[in-house]
Amino acid sequence: MATLQVELVAVERKIWSGEASMVIARTTEGELGVLPGHAPLLGQLAEGGVVTIRTDSGEDVVVAAHGGFLSVTERGVSILAETAEISTDIDVERAREALRRAEDAGDDPEALNAARRAQSRLRAAGESA
Repeated sequence: MATLQVELVAVERKIWSGEASMVIARTTEGELGVLPGHAPLLGQLAEGGVVTIRTDSGEDVVVAAHGGFLSVTERGVSILAETAEISTDIDVERAREALRRAEDAGDDPEALNAARRAQSRLRAAGESA
């Protein structure tokens, strides 16, 4: 079975690297699924998005990814995020508290971005926002 080489990197560190059979990401143009042989493209990740990487063993790696880009080339998929967190590392209660604080702050652009990040973290962890 054909696979993709996937690299997911945030500003502060490498989040995940390996072989995958599929990548699903939300871009500013909509939800995007990438399979081996996909045409080259460059997409901007949607704010507060979730990236799902299906490994070649069939396991899903779910990541809350905020800001950045997804690049598909003949060599594979590179995801460069401003911040990213694997679902298993997410503290759900902390994300809920961050969402409450952001919602209490009102319509301030920084508060809206904080709310999107918290919602993304909750979705990646399998929780409702």
